[in-house]
Amino acid sequence: MDNPSKQLADEYLRLGGHRRAVIDDNIVSTRCWEKDTPEAAQFWKDRIDTLDAAHRRQVVSFLPTINRI
Repeated sequence: MDNPSKQLADEYLRLGGHRRAVIDDNIVSTRCWEKDTPEAAQFWKDRIDTLDAAHRRQVVSFLPTINRI
């Protein structure tokens, strides 16, 4: 069963989003080396940027990560 944060991350990626999660010492951020599709960029702006910081971190945690395990 998906949770709302995972659903947002999955939809962003489905729309052609290229942001990747960076998690370092409990600091969560994103990096993007490729331009998002217009649909993904608008989705991020409308649905993810508008979240409070805690919920945005939850969404980012479901993106592919650049961290090594």
